[in-house]
Amino acid sequence: MIKIWQRLVCSLIYIVPWADTIQYGNNLYYDFPITKLLIFPAMPIIFIKNSLPLGSLLLFLFLLLGIARNQQIPYFLRFNTMQAILINLILIIFNYLSILLTLIFGNLQILETIELIIFIATLSTIIFACIQSLRGLEPDLPGISNSAKIQI
Repeated sequence: MIKIWQRLVCSLIYIVPWADTIQYGNNLYYDFPITKLLIFPAMPIIFIKNSLPLGSLLLFLFLLLGIARNQQIPYFLRFNTMQAILINLILIIFNYLSILLTLIFGNLQILETIELIIFIATLSTIIFACIQSLRGLEPDLPGISNSAKIQI
């Protein structure tokens, strides 16, 4: 039986990749101003990343070494943390690819479309993972769940 505090903490862990995703919704924020409300849950993580020197690295190391690799923490919390880390790593790789493509080809309309797809896909993934975590179930994300189980 998974305790309620574990369910809440697991759902809150997914705010970390969401903080890296909100940059891809700029066009959506402009067209639909109500979507700016999606930024508010990520504000504490953004503040931590921006206020500390190497804040992103420190947050990553805390999540990886302090939670995901710590055998004293319950499995459910470690599993969800590892999934959030893997989602975040995918977003970081996409960020570097988009920067590289922007430098090579300039500002392309297709790149803006891909960024919007990444934004919506990550939003739906995070909503699914949070709901499953609150229900006390392991979110089964294709490819990511297997990798998270291997890493733990």
